[in-house]
Amino acid sequence: MKKQFLEVGRIVGTHGVRGELRVDPWCDSPEFLSGFKKLWFDSGKTEIKAKSRPHKNLALVKLEGVDTIDDAEKLRGKILYIDRKDIKLPEGRNFIQDLIGCRVLDADDRELVYGEITDVFKTGANDVYTVRDSSGREFLVPVIDEVVTEKNVDEGFVLVRPMKGLFGDED
Repeated sequence: MKKQFLEVGRIVGTHGVRGELRVDPWCDSPEFLSGFKKLWFDSGKTEIKAKSRPHKNLALVKLEGVDTIDDAEKLRGKILYIDRKDIKLPEGRNFIQDLIGCRVLDADDRELVYGEITDVFKTGANDVYTVRDSSGREFLVPVIDEVVTEKNVDEGFVLVRPMKGLFGDED
């Protein structure tokens, strides 16, 4: 089941003396956060109005009611969330949080389960899935059209047609 509230970053410090926060973004970019007028704390339990702007590889976020460096310092380490309903993803794009836990199945024989996605990381050229099998071994699967043939996060699976040797086999 997809989470309603998605983690987008952690408050790592303050900026200036007027309560602005430095946020390490866990989303595509600091610019992504700039589009949100409200953010959430406590896994979506506490809504707060926000303005943000990119600053190098961080986002600078000003939260309503946080007006001093002392107020801001108390928030260090807290996780910020966004509400899924506030986002429209382009066709074929998924949130990493939705991909984590998806079963990885063979595209030609869906009974063959390679494992489960445990992480997704970006390489510049393409994303890579970390897939852990039932014995705990991990494999790196390049997210390219020749390998990943279908992603269905609603049903909880990803179909792959592995390249030779991808899962440690010779075929």
